Amino acid sequence: MLVVFALILLALVLFATERFPIDVTAILIMVLLMVLEPWTQISPREGISGFANPATITVLAMLILSTGINRTGLVQLIGRKMAEFAGTDRRKQLAATVGVTGPVSGFINNTPVVAILVPVIADLAHEGNTSPSKLLMPLSFASMLGGTLTLIGTSTNILASDIAAQLGAETPGLALDAFGMFEFTKLGVIVFAVGALYLMTIGVRLLPERIPADEDLVEEYALQEYLADVVVPANSPLVGQTVGEALGDDDLDIDVLQLIRYGERFDEPLARKEIHENDTLRLRTNRETLEYIMDAEGLTLSGGPPTEDDLHPEEDEPVLVEVVVPSGSFLVGETLASSTFRQRYDAHVLAFRTRGDVVRDRFEDIRIRVGDTLLVQAPPDSLTRLVENEDFIVAHEFDEVSYRSEKIPFAVGIIGGVVALPALNVLPIVVSALAGVVAMIFTGVLKPTELYSSVEWNVIFLLAGVIPLGIALQQTGAAALLGDAVAATAVFLPPIGVLWVFYLATGLLTSVISNNASVVLMIPVAANAAQSIGANAFAFVLAVTFAASTAFMTPVGYQTNLFVYGPGGYRFSDFIRVGAPLQFLLSIVTVLGIAFFWGVRV
Repeated sequence: MLVVFALILLALVLFATERFPIDVTAILIMVLLMVLEPWTQISPREGISGFANPATITVLAMLILSTGINRTGLVQLIGRKMAEFAGTDRRKQLAATVGVTGPVSGFINNTPVVAILVPVIADLAHEGNTSPSKLLMPLSFASMLGGTLTLIGTSTNILASDIAAQLGAETPGLALDAFGMFEFTKLGVIVFAVGALYLMTIGVRLLPERIPADEDLVEEYALQEYLADVVVPANSPLVGQTVGEALGDDDLDIDVLQLIRYGERFDEPLARKEIHENDTLRLRTNRETLEYIMDAEGLTLSGGPPTEDDLHPEEDEPVLVEVVVPSGSFLVGETLASSTFRQRYDAHVLAFRTRGDVVRDRFEDIRIRVGDTLLVQAPPDSLTRLVENEDFIVAHEFDEVSYRSEKIPFAVGIIGGVVALPALNVLPIVVSALAGVVAMIFTGVLKPTELYSSVEWNVIFLLAGVIPLGIALQQTGAAALLGDAVAATAVFLPPIGVLWVFYLATGLLTSVISNNASVVLMIPVAANAAQSIGANAFAFVLAVTFAASTAFMTPVGYQTNLFVYGPGGYRFSDFIRVGAPLQFLLSIVTVLGIAFFWGVRV
């Protein structure tokens, strides 16, 4: 038990500090469990069992199905209808954001839903003269609330269902089984309704206006001091050199964004472009470097700092956009230098937003994390490649992207079948989901080559890595020990009070580590505690599941929060101010709802 507790502590520290990507941490813990088999009681077969676990396979299939829906443009179509309905009315905008996102997230994995809707909602805000900060956090929160409506709304529900079924099968006297498709929908509807009401009344007042509605991206990122146009006079030593030769020194933090010659603009690739006299170079650099390069090369400043309109004045000119880095992106763990981002996409990064902080210079060697936002200037063709690439969420909609809209009826029918067959007890959810994947391929909703790029492999490796930790908790008796310790609170708390303690503990834990990891750790403990005090184990498992699925208090508690962190211009404290009251309110609503529908005592 001591060894398992030590590994849990190590996992918590690594998850919370993000020293390594969460999937790497999970695999590390899995390996340590197997290496320390004499103490952890985890054999190699049990150690790798997470890869063959029904929950892992189901989540994998649901991610592919969500991509199929995405390829048809169905969610984007719904988003546009939502924008038409909302117009410039802020209350309608918020109501449409919450009202569309929640129900959709109940039937499509909520993480892809937010990734799809971020650009839709960002555009809705700008066109409706509303600060994106007022809508993007509600988008994330609504997706979490919607994820509680059905078994397939979030990977957390699927994992919790599988853990409950395993515990029920292996523990004598423990009445637990896998969740039904709509088993907790009645509670999910109440939670969603209360959460939506909070966001529409109290939450909207607590939400900041971090980004003024009419502010362009140059002003938002305060780039005025980092952008400059300089003219190359006839006596400058730069004349006759290529851009790469003249300004390609890695020691200088300087990017040449454009070369302007007699009104004609030249963009990437610029490295081999020869500099002529009277050329204007548009630079991104800090004041100190600018002054140095002007003195050294005899350059003269041309006018004031460029604005966003200057950076893309015409339709065929480079476009300035925010790009969010989702989980599974090849950029995660890389730097801009090591990833060769500029060379791959002929695009310049002008600023870098990480965990609420904006970095405007010397960011080439910063290690990129999930949720980081890049302010990118790219030509239209490069931007199209960024939009169509699963490695990025471009926070702006573009009409150039083509969807398989003619496949919408097939996609909707397949998702309907995936939901209906388990609900009617015809097929298990894992079989139904895999059958749905095959159906999407056969009907042309997805191409066979898109299967592998559809899967967020870091999520799959996270699940596979943490599942053996739950097995170790149970087999070594560590879960029983912790359960008995929490059950001791029943001396001065009624069972419903102990249930509330588990909800709060899970919510706090999920705020600093992955929601899936917290479910793996907390469900065995909650089930053992319920058994110790003679309470309804299903009630305790459900409380843990709902608490892990609704992590509002920090941007790192849930992936969808990270997706809106940068585009919304939020700070860490914004999530605490808006999310903590909601989390506390839902802790009471959820616990009382569980007691009402299922009872706390056996």
